[in-house]
Amino acid sequence: MTGQPQLIHPARHFIVLGLLAMVIFFLLWRAVDLQVMNNGFLQEQGDARHLRVLDMPAHRGMITDRNGEPLAISTPVDSVCANPQEVIMARDSWPLLARMLDISPDYLQRRLMDNAAREFVYIKRHINPEIAQQVMALNIPGIFLQREYRRYYPAGEVTTHIVGFTNIDDAGQEGLELAYDKWLRGTPGSKRVIKDRLGRVIENVESIEEPAPGMDLKLSIDRRIQYLAYRELKAAILQHNARSGSAVMLDVRTGEVVAMVNQPSFNPNNRGTLHSDHYRNRAVTDVFEPGSTIKPFTVAAALETGKFHPHTFIDTSPGFFRVGKNTVRDIRNFGSIDVTAIIQKSSNVGASKIALSLEPKQMWGMFSRVGFGALTGSGFPGEVGGLLSDYWRWHDIERATLSFGYGLSVTPLQLAHAYTVLADKGRMKPVSFLMVNEVPRGESVIDAKIAQQVVAMMEKVITTEGTGVMARIAGYHVAGKTGTVQKSGIGGYSNEHYIAMFAGIAPASRPRLAMVVVINEPRNEEYYGGHVAAPVFATVMAGALRLMGIAPDDVPAHQTAGKNKMVQYTPVSDSSVSDQSDLRIAASGL
Repeated sequence: MTGQPQLIHPARHFIVLGLLAMVIFFLLWRAVDLQVMNNGFLQEQGDARHLRVLDMPAHRGMITDRNGEPLAISTPVDSVCANPQEVIMARDSWPLLARMLDISPDYLQRRLMDNAAREFVYIKRHINPEIAQQVMALNIPGIFLQREYRRYYPAGEVTTHIVGFTNIDDAGQEGLELAYDKWLRGTPGSKRVIKDRLGRVIENVESIEEPAPGMDLKLSIDRRIQYLAYRELKAAILQHNARSGSAVMLDVRTGEVVAMVNQPSFNPNNRGTLHSDHYRNRAVTDVFEPGSTIKPFTVAAALETGKFHPHTFIDTSPGFFRVGKNTVRDIRNFGSIDVTAIIQKSSNVGASKIALSLEPKQMWGMFSRVGFGALTGSGFPGEVGGLLSDYWRWHDIERATLSFGYGLSVTPLQLAHAYTVLADKGRMKPVSFLMVNEVPRGESVIDAKIAQQVVAMMEKVITTEGTGVMARIAGYHVAGKTGTVQKSGIGGYSNEHYIAMFAGIAPASRPRLAMVVVINEPRNEEYYGGHVAAPVFATVMAGALRLMGIAPDDVPAHQTAGKNKMVQYTPVSDSSVSDQSDLRIAASGL
């Protein structure tokens, strides 16, 4: 039998064919089962490979002025995102994508390669919707869009130092955007979606958590008055070639900030080339020596003792006053003048003699009660409290120079806040950047009669015999005080660098608004507060009174002035800088 072929048993043949038929039938059944009868498993597995959870950004609340005019709004935009693991496989499309997004090919390459192990990376954020659609039309695998919000500021530079701004993630960075970030931001949500191979969302599966939009914020400022203050301050800075400036206006009745502007300013909608020192709100962060604008409070402290009244005479002859080894000077010899004239003519000698007749604690008490040396409580980020040293450290020269505003430091907001106390019959109310619905009662820190007497004295400043005649407003009584200080530096006070300021109240008979204007380092020929800052006050305050519908309180005088020939006058220089050489000597003792 060797070498003969062996026959396969017929049964084996049928067994093999049967097994093959069974396998084929099982596969066909399984295919029908998975594809037709029970396809849920495969569907779930397929979805799981393209199922993603997306964040849903919350719409940030709007910021408006007191009249509902928008100051900060959020608009929906698209950001171009990528899954680097997929985009890396489409290198040929990189140059076109970079050109369309206006980014360098090297940047795009680094962005993708440095994040090659990740599934998500931003390529360019907050782009034009038309460009976003053009990018998606390229059909590049792994490139997709994500909806976000971009903050826009309709008033631009005009309100930027109050409102502040957000970063690219819509989080507050400066100003009230930062202070009220939690209030404005809201709560992001999330949803589960299915994406195709290109990363595009093709189906919303379910909402995991709905986003909760942020709440709106209504500020106390009036955009019309804010713009007027911005325009006039900027014009004054340019006219006098000044380094910087600030202006603050408060509502006397409520403590609300009606306007607050600074120069230099910046456009929050385009911050790419700006320096960080433009960002700060100088009205609440920068301090200065208030100069003669402090004299009304020196006089108020004197009136509280009962030893002085508005017509108490003080001999300022011969125009200078020795305090130890130091000398305080007036611009000229005013002779024997009363307390009212000390404010009107801004006599340093008179203020010094008053201060030295008081107990140090009395003057310190007045200054501290009106808010010097302490925060205003506005809650504005970065606010500083200035400096008011303890009275037990004061020597005679400190007491003398403090009486006319050297040796302490304040912010423009602090000074304006202090003037609201005089305007509101001695009541201090908290400063508010938000609109106040109910008038606060406030705290009485100065006797009402004394506050009214000081306001009446300050009205004399706004006359041809006073230092603030350029702050006059037709139809309204104005009370105020000029100030001009030499800036301190290494080696003492400078003969070349000054700060000009004006602080005032209107209408003086029924005070409603208080305003402070500060011009830092005017570098042209004029640098006195009565020449540089007072005109800004007059223009802005006049506009504010009319815009707020505040009735004139000097109508007869205005009508008479209209019939008569214009009176020519020469403004009186503020004498707080008349002791230019001797102030450096006085400051050496501080």
